[in-house]
Order: sequence, then structure tokens, then C-alpha cells
Amino acid sequence: MSDPILDAITGAKIPLGRVIADRFAWVEDNFWRFFDSLETGISAAIDGLAAALSFPHPLVLIAIFAAITWALQRRWVSVAIVTGCALFALNQGYWDLTMQTLTLVLGACFVCMAIGVPVGIFAAHHPRFYRMLTPVLDLMQTLPTFVYLIPVLVLFGLGMVPGLVATVIFAMPAAIRLTELGIRSTPSDLTEAATAFGATNMQRIWKVELPFALPQIMAGLNQTIMLSLSMVVIAGLVGAPGLGVPVVRALNSVNATLGFESGAVIVAVAIMLDRMLRVEAKS
Repeated sequence: MSDPILDAITGAKIPLGRVIADRFAWVEDNFWRFFDSLETGISAAIDGLAAALSFPHPLVLIAIFAAITWALQRRWVSVAIVTGCALFALNQGYWDLTMQTLTLVLGACFVCMAIGVPVGIFAAHHPRFYRMLTPVLDLMQTLPTFVYLIPVLVLFGLGMVPGLVATVIFAMPAAIRLTELGIRSTPSDLTEAATAFGATNMQRIWKVELPFALPQIMAGLNQTIMLSLSMVVIAGLVGAPGLGVPVVRALNSVNATLGFESGAVIVAVAIMLDRMLRVEAKS
């Protein structure tokens, strides 16, 4: 027996999905040249980064990773962990896939930080803007990835580009939120002193707020890296090369050996990047 109240509510269904699909179809029809050009540019940048990571001998690249870790951390334990994780990926036979995953992660992090840091600085100085931005950031991280993968696939096709775009959408809120938090947490005494000495707004940002917020910004970079790595399997589903490919293959074939191997390498890469780029506040 039907309920007339429920029938009235469901009969007046809001056509949300159809409206969004129509708007997306309009964007696709009118801006396809722009998206083709964007895909070409992104592909060229990704190919260049991939070639740069693949050119050195693996042991030379591992030594470079160790040197970067020492320059940032000044701790032999961190250097040993980074070197051990990189050697583990090489030992398991996943070096080429690891470099492809690093290409995706580094590309996504560059875009996220290039956009997220300026937006976070602006949001810290304009609380009303940040209040309006917060629901958008929540939506970017809570909306199921497969939902926005559909239009991304239509616009860019299979490959690294849709994986990169989806990763940027998912990871960018961390960079914006932590940058905003770091800038907003700058003691008012410091900013007032800088203003009293005649500093302009840009000088105050560059010489006072950004140095104070650097640990928070680096934490945002760290979180962006971790979130990007969590997307490698999703990227593998849409044709992006990397460590997500063997995970998807293992899932399709119920191959536990392949799944645990590739999963362990993903964890090793996450630990390596975390130890390499972690910057803590100095007391």
C-alpha cells in the first residue's frame, strides 16, 4: 500500500543529476579545445618529469634521495630509512612503477601547493572568503572519487592526466587548510611590529607570516603527498601507470602475492617521502 505523502515527495524529485549532466555537456561542447590543449600541456609536463626520474641509474637516484634527506633533516636515521625504503622498492622489482607513481605524486603536489598556498594565504586574511570556501573544500574531500572521475574521464580520456586531476581535487584541501591555519596562527605582536617598522602587506607576508607558518605549510605538503599516494589505486583504474596497476591487477585476479608486494612498496614509498620531507617546528 503506497503512502500518499511519500509518493508526493518522491514524485517531486529534484533533477539534480540531470541538471549537472546538462551543464557538464554544455562545458564539454563549448570548451573542448581548451581541455584538449590543457591535456596536451599536462601530458608534456608529466612526460618530462617521468623522463627526469627515469634517466639516472637507480642507485644514483637513491643517493640523491639520501642527500636531500640529509640536507633537510640532518639525521642519519632518516637517511637510513629513506635509503632502505628506496632499496626495498628496487629489490622487489617495482622501480619503474615507483618512478611512475612518484611522477604522479610530485606533479599533483606541485599543482596543489602552487594553488593551495596562495589561496590559503588569501583565506587567512579574508575570513569571510574562507567561510565560503570551507564547504567547497569539504565537498572536494568527501565526494566519492568515482563521481568526479566520470566527467574527468570524458574530458581527458584514459591515462595519467585524469589520475592527476582527480588526485589534485582530492589532495588540495589539505594544502589550503594548513596554510590558512599557519598564517592565521602568526602572533599578532609580530605582524604589528612589522607594520610599525613600515613593512608593506607583501613584506609582512614574506618576512613574517610565511617563515612562522613554514612548519604548517610543510605539514600541508606532507599531507598532500600522503593523500596523493592514497589515490594511486584510483589512478590505476583510469589507466595511469604506476604502483596502482599491479594492485588493480591483483584485485582482478585475486592474486594475494602481487597485492601484498605492490601494497608493501606503496607503504615504503609513503614512508620514504614522509621521512624525506618532514619539517618540524624549531623550538
